[in-house]
Amino acid sequence: MGVVIIDGSTVRSFVDDDDHFQKSVDERFSSLDLNNDGVLSRSEMRKAFESFRLLEAHFGVDVEAKPEELTKLYDSIFERFDIDNSGTVDKEEFRSEMKKILLAIADGLGSSPIQMALEDDDDGSFLKAAADLEASKNSAS
Repeated sequence: MGVVIIDGSTVRSFVDDDDHFQKSVDERFSSLDLNNDGVLSRSEMRKAFESFRLLEAHFGVDVEAKPEELTKLYDSIFERFDIDNSGTVDKEEFRSEMKKILLAIADGLGSSPIQMALEDDDDGSFLKAAADLEASKNSAS
């Protein structure tokens, strides 16, 4: 397990680095596209949302939610990603929404640094990718 310290500029720098950001988002998209059809279905996105632990409370204790509330939450998130209302999320839509989410995180963090504990094998984490990119730039200086 590793600990990284990031702030809003770390995340914003990652999003602004088109090559690293696109590669990272495209890799996550591919890992979520379970049937390899080039789009994410509602069920593939729901599996992703569940793995992101969106409803985790403080100190890792899960929040109890009714199944219909979860469905409503996941459907509303899916609809945000499905920009063209096609019933699926393509790579461009996924990239666009992830960019908005990460920039919102960057704005929320501002210049206040936070510590994050990350598993060593957590290669799918965008925040870990942002921290890794910053570290590589700092070591190259």
